[in-house]
Amino acid sequence: MKILVCISNVPDTTSKINFTDGDTKFDTNGVQFVINPNDEFGLTRAMWFKEKQGATVHIATVGEATVEPTMRKALAIGADEGIRINAVPTDGFFVAQQLAEVVKNGGYDLVIAGRESIDYNGGMVPGIMATLLDMNFVNTCISLEVDGDTATAMREIDGGKEKISTSLPLVIGGQKGLVEETDLRIPNMRGIMMARQKKLNVVEPIDATKATTDLKFDKPAPKGTVKLASSVDELVTMLKDEAKVI
Repeated sequence: MKILVCISNVPDTTSKINFTDGDTKFDTNGVQFVINPNDEFGLTRAMWFKEKQGATVHIATVGEATVEPTMRKALAIGADEGIRINAVPTDGFFVAQQLAEVVKNGGYDLVIAGRESIDYNGGMVPGIMATLLDMNFVNTCISLEVDGDTATAMREIDGGKEKISTSLPLVIGGQKGLVEETDLRIPNMRGIMMARQKKLNVVEPIDATKATTDLKFDKPAPKGTVKLASSVDELVTMLKDEAKVI
């Protein structure tokens, strides 16, 4: 089985976010970038298929050279080879087209992507890829087993879970549940050294449509001032007279 794991390079959630050029561009200065958490769950599940079933695991990322440290981490975790599409991932439709082209050229049986990235939260790339490739698709996937050409998946739905049986080739939009957080892997020194020797191919993007353009970014409104009550009586008074909620 040949697996492609789609990796997004996203800001760590502890990073302080700022914008430049009149709030039209994201300021990357001082920001630590990591593997998108939903993608990391998928990568860890792919490593299970590699170890238990002898699968070959490749990773693919749309991004400029600055994403390569994140890709090297994925290679250090155990992926066999990396593919970087040399373009700025500013639009989900554009990204999906680039990744679909990699799938077409690579002959992959299983494509694992996160259901969404934690920066733009678009949640569109896996589904668009599956449509472009005419492949089966399971979104919000929380469990996946493969036996030959048959895949059994569990996905979250409103109010519960749904078990699905389908065939390869398959695209999934994965999330926590594919593996648990305790199963995520930290690269060891041997893995880091081996990652330096693994192939990281850089390919130029195909001519593809960008369906959206970012016009401006807005930060959430700042939190209001906080007043502390020294007693229950004072708290009740503040809620009644100032907040007027009782």
